[in-house]
Amino acid sequence: MRMFKLNNTVILIKIGDITQEEVDAIVNPANSYLIMGGGVAGAIKKKGGKIIEEEALKHSPINIGQAILTSAGKLKAKHVIHSPTMKYPGELTNENNVRSSIKAALNLALENGIRSLAFPGMGTGVGGIPYNLGAKILIEEIKEFVEKNDYFNIIEIVAFEKEFYDELEKYASSLLSNEI
Repeated sequence: MRMFKLNNTVILIKIGDITQEEVDAIVNPANSYLIMGGGVAGAIKKKGGKIIEEEALKHSPINIGQAILTSAGKLKAKHVIHSPTMKYPGELTNENNVRSSIKAALNLALENGIRSLAFPGMGTGVGGIPYNLGAKILIEEIKEFVEKNDYFNIIEIVAFEKEFYDELEKYASSLLSNEI
């Protein structure tokens, strides 16, 4: 686990299971139709309950670059931010979609008074984004957002795989200077 401070925000990088995080909101790298079939979405639905998907589907479809907020069912988090990285379930994604998705999630958190949130890899599973690119995009987008909006208490990036954690650590060490 590594922690960095940017303005008043702690950025925490760790290996874990996003469905176990006790934060205001966890981010679901969704598809535009908000169907929670596989990957992170499937894990969130399995542990948090079908209610999360049922709430999300009421807003379907949404575009990449938009995000919606639902309850978190039985999860420890209070909310789930659903932010599409792809249009259709199981589709490969690209860097622009992932960047738009991260920005949308951060903006929605800010608009809804969410002070602590946790991201998984965005687009690095089903979406096919390589871990090194996924790590770089997440760190860059979070850094840029926090430099302009010094609002959050903590932003966690939770890697399910050690290989992704290693890439996150590499980019965080080079892009974020204040390790704590």
